[in-house]
Amino acid sequence: MKHWLITGANRGLGREFTRAALARGDKVAATARDLTSLADLAAEYGDAFVPLTLDVTDRAACFDVVNKAKAALGQLDVVVNNAGYGLFGMVEELTEQQLRDQMEVNFFGLFHMTQAVLPVLRSQGAGHLVQISTVGGVMTFPGLGGYHASKWAVEGLSDALSQEVAGLGIKVTLVEPGPYATDWAGASATHAEKNPAYDPVRAALAARQMPAEMYGEPVAVGPAILALVDADKPPLRLFLGVLPTLLVPGAYQARLTEWEQWKSVSVAATKVTP
Repeated sequence: MKHWLITGANRGLGREFTRAALARGDKVAATARDLTSLADLAAEYGDAFVPLTLDVTDRAACFDVVNKAKAALGQLDVVVNNAGYGLFGMVEELTEQQLRDQMEVNFFGLFHMTQAVLPVLRSQGAGHLVQISTVGGVMTFPGLGGYHASKWAVEGLSDALSQEVAGLGIKVTLVEPGPYATDWAGASATHAEKNPAYDPVRAALAARQMPAEMYGEPVAVGPAILALVDADKPPLRLFLGVLPTLLVPGAYQARLTEWEQWKSVSVAATKVTP
């Protein structure tokens, strides 16, 4: 049996992670801003489920929730930093406040929870920290610059963290989902005011919309997250869904090719030749 702490468990993939863990008999402390959204899980799973109110932008509340989860469950084997939302808009269209709000939730919220839970995992000498990123954490798409900025920050922080805690018994995995049939782009998202100058970009994006079959079914992530946390040697990065497996290799190959093409300029910048 594993003991989980999952943020943003009220909807989307976070809810599926929660349900999968509970369904196999694990115990889960799950957070949401509004606990009424977790009432059905509390009724169904009783003492195995600990609902906790949390706004991840409140640093003190993050530390308090970690303490409550540890007290209720006795230990924390898996911590899933899932809370976050999408911000849609071209870079020029974004307001400063919209970008700051995005970073506060997607990046600093994860940062607060990570710092809050690390002392617990260190004292246990074990634990798995699962940071929910996105395919947009390793490649980009027009109209999502603010969102990408938050997730690329998560990727850099967590990659470095994995090296820092490797000798402490703590595992770190960045989970990078592709598109799923959730409300990530709907009710839970923020949209910038559109600038007509970018209408051609939006039109081009609309013309190459992905077919419905490319969107994953949220319930399918349950077995994947269980396989991940049960692995003796989990990966640093894990795609969820088919789209990342199709797009990311090409994006990385394009970078390698371009770096190689400009290698002579790069090497020449090492020192000045007399």
